[in-house]
Amino acid sequence: MLQELSIRNFAIIESLNLSIEEGLTVLSGETGAGKSIIIDAIHLLVGGRGSAEFVRHGEKKAEIEGLFYLDRQDHPCYQKAEVVGVEIEDDMLILRREISASGKSVCRINGKLVTISTLREIGSTLVDIHGQHEHQELMDERFHLLLLDQFGGNEIISALSNYQEIYTVYDQTKKHLDKLNDNEQKTAHRLDLIQFQLSEIEKAELRLHEDEELMEEKRKLNNFEKLYEALNSAYESIQGEQKALDWTGLAMSHMESVSDIDEELNTVLDSVSSSYYALEDASRTIRYQLDGLEYNPERLHEIEDRLNEINSLKRKYGTSIEEILEYSARIEEEIDQITNRDTHILELQNKLASFEKDLEIEANNLTDVRKKVATELTNSIHDQLQELYMAKTVFQVRFDQIQRSFGKNGQDVIEFYISTNPGEPLKPLSKVASGGELSRIMLALKTIFSKHQGITSIIFDEVDTGVSGRVAQAIAEKIYTVATNSQVLCISHLPQVAAMADTHLYISKITKNERTSTKVNVLTKDEKITEIGRMISGVEITELTKDHAKELLEIANKMKKAYT
Repeated sequence: MLQELSIRNFAIIESLNLSIEEGLTVLSGETGAGKSIIIDAIHLLVGGRGSAEFVRHGEKKAEIEGLFYLDRQDHPCYQKAEVVGVEIEDDMLILRREISASGKSVCRINGKLVTISTLREIGSTLVDIHGQHEHQELMDERFHLLLLDQFGGNEIISALSNYQEIYTVYDQTKKHLDKLNDNEQKTAHRLDLIQFQLSEIEKAELRLHEDEELMEEKRKLNNFEKLYEALNSAYESIQGEQKALDWTGLAMSHMESVSDIDEELNTVLDSVSSSYYALEDASRTIRYQLDGLEYNPERLHEIEDRLNEINSLKRKYGTSIEEILEYSARIEEEIDQITNRDTHILELQNKLASFEKDLEIEANNLTDVRKKVATELTNSIHDQLQELYMAKTVFQVRFDQIQRSFGKNGQDVIEFYISTNPGEPLKPLSKVASGGELSRIMLALKTIFSKHQGITSIIFDEVDTGVSGRVAQAIAEKIYTVATNSQVLCISHLPQVAAMADTHLYISKITKNERTSTKVNVLTKDEKITEIGRMISGVEITELTKDHAKELLEIANKMKKAYT
């Protein structure tokens, strides 16, 4: 959920810090006080479109920062954050956005600079903002299949997993077949190219680690004189007359002559003896190295030519000999496939036909499961709509009857349809235009899908416009129901909604130094009664109005207890 919100120099907001609680938070206040501006700031924070017009007049930039707490380890935000390289510690996520007076945006997530698209990708898992005239996922038919699958839970996950397991292999085989079926001229050009490349690699007769061995040999040849002098001097120092080996041998003889007198000297004798034999071994090794040394300028040229040849192949086919040989094996297999194209095509066609049979079985099973879930979803939505006094409204999950090709999520194409009046035909949900009806339909859908979407915070921006009376009360209860599953922020002019609030924020305007700013107050119990009274009566607040407000709060408290 959104725990802290900080806004600086945004529209008429000079400086604002909000701590937002769990449950239902209602924002109320006079028109133009800045309620929607706060929602606009949150919208920008999670990747909404920004412009220089949002920057407070006379300031260089607007700043918005929000602290989100992720209340479960399977929250979709974790997966998306991992993909873009954002680390999440202590289940906390800090989003920050700055908009300069020139219109440029700077976005950060947990201190890491990100693009607006990345901010939007992460933000979509945290906040869902819904206004009366704003099309969200529920209004976009492209998301309806996903919403149905989320509602279906494990039952659909299992069926979809079985389908996708076969689809992955099917898709790879189909792409391979499409590649082989490419036009003949293009295939012929490709064959000429890779045959030339294979010939060039094979002609080089590369060996693994050959370049490393050549570089070592080249290094030795380039340092021949230094190497020879060092080895020769070392050999003379050990093996020469009256040198290390002679003196060590003499020391060993002296120690042997007295070792039977003092047994403690045997340890010293062993050390001296070991040194003598070690020097003998080192001397033989140095001699062997010296005998093998030969300065050959022609060999140096050969090495350089060979290394140039290897480096030329690296520039074309890989950064190492191992990668070049792997590339060689791949194009050799491709040459075989192209030259035996007809045989391979037939094999792949047979495989594809077999996969299609299995895929069709799993796709049909997935469709059957979805249709069963669609019936359950339809019944749930009808129940919700009945509680919102839309009992005659008909909702339907419509499956496209056209035979579709296999896709990652099956063959199904679905869209939500609805009819709000008896005798009227069902129409796509996106075509429903009546403000009051749309508000109730959206709340019914939100009540159901908020349990499955995993959204941290849901914001309703005046979705209760155009309703009153018992419908207003039903909407208030429904918004509170959504708030039992997700944190909800709601801008409302309905006293019924305000009465259901767990936290009530009053938004007002103040003038300081001839500049207008937005101020936010968390209302106390008495202040809440006064504000609800104002929402009931308008400007004048009487004792009777306050009594009505108290009664409304008492009714709301009883209803809220029923949800706990």
